Amino acid sequence: MSPSQDAARDLLARWPVVDGHNDLPWALREQVRYDLDRRDIAADQSANLHTDLPRLRAGGVGAQFWSVYVRADYAGDTAVSATLEQIDVVRQLVARYPDELRLAHTADDMETARAEGRIASLMGAEGGHSINNSLATLRALHQLGVRYMTLTHNNTIAWADSATDEPRHNGLSAFGEEVVREMNRCGMLVDLSHVSADTMRDALRVSTAPVIFSHSSARAVCDHPRNIPDDVLAQLPANGGVAMATFVPKFVLPAAVEWTLRADENMRAHGLHHLDTTAEGMAVQRAFEAAHPRPKATAATVADHLDHMREVAGIDHIGIGGDFDGTAFTPDDLADVAGYPNLIAELLDRKWSEAELAKLTWQNAVRVLRAAEDAARTEQQRRGPSHATIEQLDG
Repeated sequence: MSPSQDAARDLLARWPVVDGHNDLPWALREQVRYDLDRRDIAADQSANLHTDLPRLRAGGVGAQFWSVYVRADYAGDTAVSATLEQIDVVRQLVARYPDELRLAHTADDMETARAEGRIASLMGAEGGHSINNSLATLRALHQLGVRYMTLTHNNTIAWADSATDEPRHNGLSAFGEEVVREMNRCGMLVDLSHVSADTMRDALRVSTAPVIFSHSSARAVCDHPRNIPDDVLAQLPANGGVAMATFVPKFVLPAAVEWTLRADENMRAHGLHHLDTTAEGMAVQRAFEAAHPRPKATAATVADHLDHMREVAGIDHIGIGGDFDGTAFTPDDLADVAGYPNLIAELLDRKWSEAELAKLTWQNAVRVLRAAEDAARTEQQRRGPSHATIEQLDG
């Protein structure tokens, strides 16, 4: 182990990683329909998953936002009920492994988990389709422990434009702005990964609380619509928010963008969703990769994004959101949740200080959740729950 690796592990023992986005719940749904006996994450699951408890420990993870994602083609009450099933499996995991995981709803809960040596388990809903245009459903998700909502996934929805679909609202509709205000009032972080740049700008204009990007990198380094433009990164200091760099090769390595488009087309040609990471889906992906060698991202690729994001947004406004178990491919030395020390070692070699790295891994994410809680208390003194409907506000 190199001196930088030793130093990285020492730092992570004090200031563990808060990861903004992990899709283990969806992988458990797709692979075993939530049968946790068949995917016991107390044991090595490297043949099936990016995530298990031994590798979370090896990676120095101290808090994880588990994504309670459901696919964007789920609509209406189907999307809501599937989201509830995702929440349920996170709660099952916490109950099954109480010595390792601690359910966390607040910044104080995160700090308590760290003091106890347990992994704080938070939840984030990935896509506004999960609330079926209902502010009451949004509030119910918050009551169940969801602490961020990504405003869209890959599809534009009735009130917000996605980064990877045709725009319909030039950002947020009037109801979309009300969703942001209600999230502020509840204390649910507004997550701007996946949304269009105009949606990002609208949300920053409306939000009275810090926003996050749970798993997005820098568009100036890799020109992909899922990444964050510099003008938006530059707004984070005034907003107080945090942009959490992702590891997904097609978002961080320019050479991987075109390759992934061809791989996605190959998946669809085989009758599979392009995000399918079941055994069948991965077999198709691996065959394509064997015939068409894949451009390889590394920890250094991700570090290039973090260098840029630090320069534009500042050290107080960046974090990490790997997107493990939500992507078919990962960087070579960030292959799974055990890999975070490789990224920290790379940043140490680039002369990042321990104080800077403590902010990147732990402190910024805890601060932003605490700030959202503070903003919610202020908003709740000003007004009660909104009962607006999309028909009233958007016509």
